[in-house]
Amino acid sequence: MTASKARSRVLVTGGAGFIGSHVTDDLLGMGCKVVVLDDLSGGFRENVNPGAHFIQGSVNDEPLVNALFDKYGFEYVFHLAAYAAEGLSHFIKRFNYENNLIGSVNLINASVNHDVKCFVFTSSIAVYGTQQLPMTENMTPAPEDSYGIAKLAVEQELKICKETFNLNYIIFRPHNVYGERQNIGDMYRNVIGIFMNQIMQGQPITVFGDGEQTRAFTYIKNVSPIIAKSILVEEAYNQTFNVGADEHCAVNELARHVCEAMDVRCKIKHLGERKEVKHAYCSHKKVQAVFGNGTVYPLEEGLKRMADWAKSVGSRRSKKFDRIEVRRYMPKSWLEA
Repeated sequence: MTASKARSRVLVTGGAGFIGSHVTDDLLGMGCKVVVLDDLSGGFRENVNPGAHFIQGSVNDEPLVNALFDKYGFEYVFHLAAYAAEGLSHFIKRFNYENNLIGSVNLINASVNHDVKCFVFTSSIAVYGTQQLPMTENMTPAPEDSYGIAKLAVEQELKICKETFNLNYIIFRPHNVYGERQNIGDMYRNVIGIFMNQIMQGQPITVFGDGEQTRAFTYIKNVSPIIAKSILVEEAYNQTFNVGADEHCAVNELARHVCEAMDVRCKIKHLGERKEVKHAYCSHKKVQAVFGNGTVYPLEEGLKRMADWAKSVGSRRSKKFDRIEVRRYMPKSWLEA
């Protein structure tokens, strides 16, 4: 059974992006035949492993999605395409739901209609909102931003489709993932990438509020191999897993670690607060029980690896999002960018 799965036909959405490109690498290493679908809105063509077949297109393009399923007969789907800007999602609600919910439904429908064996979905700990820490999978989700709401809706759709159509699923809730190939030019998300990009441009690091927000920052190779091999693990089917690092720290502390990794003196500029969950980190006992501990990269090592990569590719110009729908109460720094 395992050998058969390893030779399977697999679709990876968002495979030119950060996490998706690493999952693609891992799947190819397992022997899978991988098709990558990505519209390059946040990813880069050079991120795509040459061993995968790349198609530029959007999950919102329903005719294209159905045509790809007809042509390639996918057995497994890894859905990683998303616009994952939690804070910005308050101000781009329609865009958020079109890309993170409706696009997902297109894939789910096609998966049901083509007898996909398992649908692997990367959700987010944004579904939890403010909860008792550490957050566990048995908590009742209570998202506090539009991004988390969209992710939770897709999770619920997958559970309903298992009951109604017997579509198997695996849901991962990663958090604050960083590493090589992250889009460091995105000014609205990926705090570590933002910090490194600012440093390379000779700017101070900008921190919202007092910087005492806490998160567990997760190196990419702590999570992508688990996501990829999940289709080989029967116990993972129809389950939801937090996946990421156990070690958490405040954003101020993170900024100092990033400066050390980049070999620069730390200069921090504090901005006004934005609406966000103050403290968020998870328990990973469930994923460890099913998948084992695997290789764990501590924060300092992961940051050093990403810093070396960032220096090699250089800074990237931040692009202002041009489809803002609501400007009221938007952070001043975003409005003036």
